[in-house]
Amino acid sequence: MDERYQPHDIEQAARAFWDENNSFEVHPDPDREKYYCLAMFPYPSGKLHMGHVRNYTIADVIARYQRMLGKNVMQPMGWDAFGLPAENAAIKNNTAPAKWTYSNIEYMKGQLKQLGFAYDWSRELATCQPDYYRWEQWFFTRLYEKGLVYKKMATVNWDPVDQTVLANEQVIDGRGWRSDALIERKEIPQWFIKITDYAEELLAGLDNLPGWPEQVRTMQRNWIGRSEGVEMSFQLTNPVEGLPDHFDIYTTRPDTLMGVTYVGVAAEHPLALAAAENNPALADFIQECKTNSVAESDMATMEKKGMDTGFTAIHPISGREVPVYAANFVLMGYGSGAVMAVPAHDQRDWEFAHQYGLPIEQVIAPASDEHECNLDEGAFTEKGTLINSGEFDNLSSTDAFDAIATKLEGLGKGRKTVNYRLRDWGVSRQRYWGSPIPMFNMPDGGEIPVPADRLPALLPEDVEMDGVHSPIKADPEWCKAELNGQAVERETDTFDTFMESSWYYARFCSPNYQDGMLDSDAANYWLPVDQYVGGIEHAILHLLYARFFHKLMRDEGLISSDEPFEKLLCQGMVLKDGAKMSKSKGNTVDPQELINEYGADTVRLFTMFAAPPEQSLEWSDSGVEGGNRFLKRLWKAVNAHLEAGTPGELSVSDLDDNQQALRRKTHATIAKVTDDYGRRQTFNTAIAAVMELLNEINKSADRSSPLGLAVEREALEAAVQLLAPIVPHICHALWQALGHDHAIIDQAWPQFDESALKQSSIEMVVQVNGKVRARVSVDAEADKDSIEKIALAEENVVRFIDGKTVRKVIVVPGKLINIVVGG
Repeated sequence: MDERYQPHDIEQAARAFWDENNSFEVHPDPDREKYYCLAMFPYPSGKLHMGHVRNYTIADVIARYQRMLGKNVMQPMGWDAFGLPAENAAIKNNTAPAKWTYSNIEYMKGQLKQLGFAYDWSRELATCQPDYYRWEQWFFTRLYEKGLVYKKMATVNWDPVDQTVLANEQVIDGRGWRSDALIERKEIPQWFIKITDYAEELLAGLDNLPGWPEQVRTMQRNWIGRSEGVEMSFQLTNPVEGLPDHFDIYTTRPDTLMGVTYVGVAAEHPLALAAAENNPALADFIQECKTNSVAESDMATMEKKGMDTGFTAIHPISGREVPVYAANFVLMGYGSGAVMAVPAHDQRDWEFAHQYGLPIEQVIAPASDEHECNLDEGAFTEKGTLINSGEFDNLSSTDAFDAIATKLEGLGKGRKTVNYRLRDWGVSRQRYWGSPIPMFNMPDGGEIPVPADRLPALLPEDVEMDGVHSPIKADPEWCKAELNGQAVERETDTFDTFMESSWYYARFCSPNYQDGMLDSDAANYWLPVDQYVGGIEHAILHLLYARFFHKLMRDEGLISSDEPFEKLLCQGMVLKDGAKMSKSKGNTVDPQELINEYGADTVRLFTMFAAPPEQSLEWSDSGVEGGNRFLKRLWKAVNAHLEAGTPGELSVSDLDDNQQALRRKTHATIAKVTDDYGRRQTFNTAIAAVMELLNEINKSADRSSPLGLAVEREALEAAVQLLAPIVPHICHALWQALGHDHAIIDQAWPQFDESALKQSSIEMVVQVNGKVRARVSVDAEADKDSIEKIALAEENVVRFIDGKTVRKVIVVPGKLINIVVGG
């Protein structure tokens, strides 16, 4: 072997071997345990960044380790290729989004290959390809036929820069997640999928995902937001012609019902719109509300405003009249678009009542001295005992919940019900670069799915971008279609790109299958994904939608499992000088430059060694250089070993103390690293353990005899095997240099020898009154009395206890002896 470590030559040779032998191409094998390892696929933005490198290295290390355990490992890769960035970049660079996207895919694929990831490239897919989105369109039409898809006018978050609708989850602090533009409210026709039909199952299923971080499960529980409450009707004092004579509200606190002093309705509520017809000030207020975000987080922090509609409603139990206010904190898309207001016991209602001079009437008293109620300072929001509530006085809040619900049911004005914070998934987007929604709009205003034999509804790729306006919306010829001899119009909205990423993991099981969305046999062999790796920022959006889609595919009979991802690892961010790397901050590090300078293995090693996978990784130039030096030392150690001669047979019974110690270190390292890779997934400590082993090899290896070389050979081979998932190129070369005729990717994971870990004697620290005074060697099987005698007889210990009374001797097995003495 070359005595110098030449990473580029070594890495090129390893990759050539893997390519020539299709080393990572896999197929279902019922006789082998499968393992499906997947990292969240990238958006083809142009170049890999360090966050990509870390994410994909973590997944690759896991996949390679599982392969060495003998499993049939699938690790595919593809491209989340639709979306606004491609469209915006195409506008900026005066090109077509398709051309820009495919060029980026080609470049980034080359980068991924350089990093040596063990991908089955025969399964590669891109979501912008018709043979992918065809089946997504087909599935959407099936959901429509089942009644799980509908179209309605909806108040949406409108991004005025990106000229499209955003889901609530895509609005952050009142701004678009990509454009950072202030979001407006707008009412437009939208397509929805009924994720709320699966709310209870999505919630309950979280209890069956012990391999997910608790933080992610909690975030999904909160987003689904199951609550038990009461739905009730408020009659209008004077009904409005053309509108119902009542409206419904939902509350989780029916115990406060007797304290209602007004009700609030959304600005877009029919009552508010009816009142605005003769009230210009109210009409202006409604228009102002349209500039507000509809995201709940933004609604909670904005200033609460309202106007009296002039209507009053009748309290369902007391019969008193209460005013109806149009309020900017009530949304039509949530529940009925109306809420009851109890200023004494809800802080938002209290602030609104103070601002508009509305009554504040206490109906809950503290149940103990633990809580205080001072309505001059704020609302009392705790549960307690009812007061000023007529027949419900003196009931606890818990008992009053049932009593008031029963009363309302008896009056025919309410009932107990379960509600969810989760809302149906709006999947319409108004931009061009996405899968066309496969629907025809009929002349009579209805709609009908595009027939299956006419799918896919193709998105034209050879287009000219005219600003942010969609070319298909501007092309009357594309919009025209015919169905059964009748002229129809194509739907010009495209799917939210989370549609594509909600099922790609399943399509990877049979990416070239043309007879359906999935080959069920292949999907049922590989699914669920055993290990999924990606950022926690996807906890609600992607991960919730993917769980939903999986259940939809199950109910279509395409797959048999209930959940898509068995285990989830959310890697931490890559930081520089304490801040997240980003182009806008100018603190990015180009992984390509590092690969060019040090080689891919050094980059992989640093990303795995700098921090545990779930924690943030602080960038360090010296850390990268240190990783490179370690690989050089490893290479040098193997080279020196090979030049020293030929190892003999490893006869364990003939080992001297020094050789036994090195062998013990070897097998202790195997035991620790196996635990680090498997149960703990702390790959940084695994690397540290191998570094310690290499230090021990360099310090104590005996190269003067065939037996000594045999012990060293075992240690070096273990080090190479343990590092193979992390730095696969150098380990491929070293394994060959050590004389093996098969590749290390086909080598089984090393097993530690229990007998090698046993020691005939151990060294223990001796303390006198807590201070170290000596070290003694004792028989590994020695009992407490024997250890005490050895410690008390040690020369230096005798000096410190002479003339004093030994009050106590504490023995910590295998570690230390502490002798407590007094004067």
